[in-house]
Amino acid sequence: MNSSVAVEWKAVCKVSDVLPGTGVGVRLPAGQAALFCTRNGQFYALDNMDPFSHANVLSRGILGSIGDRKVVASPIYKQHFDLETGQCIEDETVSLNVYPVRVEGDVIEVAMSAAH
Repeated sequence: MNSSVAVEWKAVCKVSDVLPGTGVGVRLPAGQAALFCTRNGQFYALDNMDPFSHANVLSRGILGSIGDRKVVASPIYKQHFDLETGQCIEDETVSLNVYPVRVEGDVIEVAMSAAH
């Protein structure tokens, strides 16, 4: 996200709504995001739309790693997306939007540009 763009934080769910090692789909003003909690408690958010199947399913993907990259595997065609960058491992021409995540008390917030 460009640091010169105003950022708006949106509360999307409670920490207890996302079990470690899983993801959930969350609503954003401009669509959906897939919010993940890794087994060590780190949160990541990226587009929920799988660019290969055009279905909002990435939140149901399987978390794992390829080398030192934390990834989610799409539940449909199994492409892997880097949780930190959104980059597709199998096709470097494809990437997803990634959203900053923060925890405020027991609430998870996702950042987006104020234009959303």
